[in-house]
Amino acid sequence: MKVAEVQKLELKSDYPSLEKVSSMMDAQKDTLLIDTLNWEGYKYKPDVSLAIAYSDKEIFLKYFVTENYFKAEKTDSNDMVCEDSCVEFFVSPADDGIYYNMEFNAIGTCLLGVGYDRASSKRVNPEIISKIRRITSAGTNPFKEKTGEYTWTITIAVPFEVFFMHKISDLKGKSFRANFYKCGDKLTVPHYVTWNPVGTKEPDYHQPEYFGILKFV
Repeated sequence: MKVAEVQKLELKSDYPSLEKVSSMMDAQKDTLLIDTLNWEGYKYKPDVSLAIAYSDKEIFLKYFVTENYFKAEKTDSNDMVCEDSCVEFFVSPADDGIYYNMEFNAIGTCLLGVGYDRASSKRVNPEIISKIRRITSAGTNPFKEKTGEYTWTITIAVPFEVFFMHKISDLKGKSFRANFYKCGDKLTVPHYVTWNPVGTKEPDYHQPEYFGILKFV
């Protein structure tokens, strides 16, 4: 099981601009590699890394992606963004078995679910999704699949209130269970890449037993 330490950013405001956060994430020396291929038949691996940090109010993520098949067609909250070029954050803040699955395509469209497993996971109200701040290098306009070598980033700020099934006020010293993913279900060459290994026979990200650990220091 992989373990990652998450550092706290020293900020002058509770909700700094995402441009400021993105710049600070660029300076992180220790990034997580989303580079594990778990399943036969899916051998294509894009280049994906992640910077993660936190503040008194939010968790920050910045994904760095280079891939050969690039698509972002979904524009509405809770659309199936996993069919596009997509990065994902699945996280369980407590020992109650509940996890949140946050999925983003390259133009920032977000699907947010919460539950105990795939069968029980329910889509979250878009009003809650709207609280997740995000900026991407690919802009906000949808586009059909492009082929070549495409590099893009997405910076995400998740306020604690998005974890509405839990009460979170301070992360220092706490541990969450989580996994990070990259996928593209409906690309010309589909791919499924993970941070912590997943031991299922077929691609399935809704597997909290295979989450790694985030330690907030």
